[in-house]
Amino acid sequence: MYKSLSVLLISSVVLAGCGQSRLNPLNWFGSATTVEAPDPARPEVNPLIPERSRITARDTTYKGLLVADIKSMKVERIPGGAVVRVTGVAAAQGSHDVRLEALNDGAPIDGVLVYELRAVTEEQRTRTPGKVGNERTRLITAASFVSDQALARVRSIEVRGQNNALASRR
Repeated sequence: MYKSLSVLLISSVVLAGCGQSRLNPLNWFGSATTVEAPDPARPEVNPLIPERSRITARDTTYKGLLVADIKSMKVERIPGGAVVRVTGVAAAQGSHDVRLEALNDGAPIDGVLVYELRAVTEEQRTRTPGKVGNERTRLITAASFVSDQALARVRSIEVRGQNNALASRR
């Protein structure tokens, strides 16, 4: 009885002694104060994260050229839309960063959705002409997803290359 009473008395004295200190758990959060509301026009920026970095900075303009010939095009239905898959033949070996770019930001013109097959060539990268090689070594493939909402306004999909174009109709 005396032991528990003494422990209770000592702990209450210690707790009362740290009334305004950070050790008192009842003091950890003070009363609410008025603060300035954030301005929605000025986004909050973390000063520890750099806005630009030399390591991750990339050129934003795409320098790809039209691929020489379009060999095949398939429109494959998938849930939620379709995938347009195009295979082309580059003028020389070493083409990379192949993209299927939609013209007019993907909006169809008179029901026709137009794409261009583009690639960055070895000659652009090294300033020396790439090897021609046989056709199988110059094949490149790219694909793009088209949603059901976009397909609702499309009657035909056309893919253009430098020398030819292929179209697929509904």
